Amino acid sequence: MSGIGRPAGRRGVGGFAEGVGFSLRGLAWVARHPLWWLFGLIPALIALALYVAALGWLGTHATDVAAWATPFADDWGWRDVFRTLVGLMIFVAGLALAVLTFTAVTLVIGDPFYEKLSEKVEEDLGGLPDGGDLPFWASLFRSIRDSLVTLWWVLLFSVPLFVLGFVPVVGQTVVPVVGALVSGFFLTVELTALAMERRGLRRKERFALLRSNMSASLGFGVPLFAAFMVPFLSVLLMPGAVAGAAMLVRMRLAPATVPGQWAPDGQARDTRPA
Repeated sequence: MSGIGRPAGRRGVGGFAEGVGFSLRGLAWVARHPLWWLFGLIPALIALALYVAALGWLGTHATDVAAWATPFADDWGWRDVFRTLVGLMIFVAGLALAVLTFTAVTLVIGDPFYEKLSEKVEEDLGGLPDGGDLPFWASLFRSIRDSLVTLWWVLLFSVPLFVLGFVPVVGQTVVPVVGALVSGFFLTVELTALAMERRGLRRKERFALLRSNMSASLGFGVPLFAAFMVPFLSVLLMPGAVAGAAMLVRMRLAPATVPGQWAPDGQARDTRPA
């Protein structure tokens, strides 16, 4: 069977490179299965249309929003310049939020699409794991709830990083690197949720598993996050990212959930739903 698990997980540079390798494997898989790539584009295109419409509205009304948010500046002689700057900051913040939430929204919209795509990847690798299957609506509501929790954690990190971005030197050097690492990790959280839920792993268990394999999690998510920053590239790469996440979970993070494979620590895992 493909993807035999290893008794011990790799750490450091080796684990990071391994994570990068899984993202490339996912892209290679959809390249070999173009119909599944087209199938996976549907929810990403729907999400893109929604985001383009929302950002278009924000771009044309940013100054009005700034005027509503700054009534204290009504009597200022330079209020128009001030509100233009505030409007620009609002639009930039909206753009950053769009980048951070695009994956989560796309996964919620495309839950049935990406579930089938992720299952197909695992079937190609030898079969689906033993785990806890949920009805569609239960799975959808859990996905929405978990995405909101993940978004809360993202904002918890992103807001202070945004403020620190205005600090000279640090804001132009350290903050972008830390921001990419944080965003890459949470991107991995979102993308691996389907394959982990298939194994009956709840949100806290998934977070713990990803933290214990931090280098591989970052290696998978950081390059994808950087690529997703390029306009429209996130739409094209999303099916491959979902495929790569299924491989990452199956071969690296939770291989013991597949019959005949080992857990990273050499112990069998209980994957029954709590």
